[in-house]
Amino acid sequence: MKLLVVGSGGREHAIIKKLKENKQVEKIFALPGNGGMVADAECVNIGATEIEKIVDFALENKIDYAVVAPDDPLVLGCVDALEEKGIPCFGPDKKAAIIEGSKVFSKNLMKKYGIPTAQYEVFDNAEDALSYLESAPIPTVIKADGLALGKGVIIANTLDEAKDAVISIMQDKQFGKSGDKIVVEEFLTGPEVSVLSFTDGNVVVPMISSMDHKRAGDNDTGLNTGGMGTVAPNPYYTKDVAARCMEEIFVPTIRAMKEEGRTFKGCLYFGLMLTQNGPKVIEYNCRFGDPETQVVLPLLESDLLSVMQAVTNETLADIEVKFSQKSACCVIMASEGYPVKYEKGYEITIPQNLNDNVYVAGAKYENGKLLTNGGRVLGVTAVEDNLKKSIDKAYDYVSDISFGNAYFRHDIGTRALKATEEK
Repeated sequence: MKLLVVGSGGREHAIIKKLKENKQVEKIFALPGNGGMVADAECVNIGATEIEKIVDFALENKIDYAVVAPDDPLVLGCVDALEEKGIPCFGPDKKAAIIEGSKVFSKNLMKKYGIPTAQYEVFDNAEDALSYLESAPIPTVIKADGLALGKGVIIANTLDEAKDAVISIMQDKQFGKSGDKIVVEEFLTGPEVSVLSFTDGNVVVPMISSMDHKRAGDNDTGLNTGGMGTVAPNPYYTKDVAARCMEEIFVPTIRAMKEEGRTFKGCLYFGLMLTQNGPKVIEYNCRFGDPETQVVLPLLESDLLSVMQAVTNETLADIEVKFSQKSACCVIMASEGYPVKYEKGYEITIPQNLNDNVYVAGAKYENGKLLTNGGRVLGVTAVEDNLKKSIDKAYDYVSDISFGNAYFRHDIGTRALKATEEK
């Protein structure tokens, strides 16, 4: 089989490595991919949002199956365009991808179907939003309606911060058209949990839970990033919590989407907050999370391609999706200065014995050398019998990898370990 994976990050590298385990797979193309993927896939310089070019390439190269991984092409209808030409895909169509493409849509969906989430108000002009903030509880959360590279959510700890957020999103257009509408949301507290799930629109199969680390600095300080590391499973996500989420959130969401004529098939990501009043949805994503994928897929024991095809064919109920009982830790090695300003072009040295444990995100291959080419450069993952061992091993691996201006957090998994010890 010839496969095509749309995307260029560490998430896509993790997906490609897992798909390669299937003996039927002869070749994988990554569009556009990155320089660190060249040993695992043929990278083709077609951007993830160049839908027509992706379709043309898939037809010319007789692609048997495509995986559309990032949010932008999903929201733009990449799956629709490929399937229209007879190429089966993993990923939701445009109508279903709106669950991430519009926060206003997803909040209204939860409200309509009684799915637990934070209280909220929607605004389409700045004056009304600023007026509302005068009497709103602080801290509060301001969210741009559309996609904003994972940066469209601002937690405001003061009234001035909240007003600044509204002005920058709605008037200064920090996120372009994504800020035409905003959601002003109740600030929730409690442990956060990420749960990715496979769904074919009829049944939902949650994957191993994980814990992301969004802040750039140790002890959760500094700016929000795309994610500086993850561990799995998340110790706060107990069997009782999982059962409650399945009953109150996961199944109702799939049913709600179907009811709305937007059947969701693909990977649906649930960002959850475990509040004193039970689990609540912070956000939905219409795809695999990054870097959560880099700890979840290494724990998948079932064949990923077979699971994906079952999702496409709506036969997910007929197969077993099995995960390891082990633990995984992923540490992101970034460029110093990320997520604001950083230098690129430093040579990356990865020992050959660690190739299976490294998922490259921001790199290019030039003159026989792998060079840094982004903020988050690569993720280093270790799988071990328990959480502590996986964390220690991941940091051992990190110490063997080098590039100029490399930066990483030193406390990935610390919170999770503490939670494990408290049990």
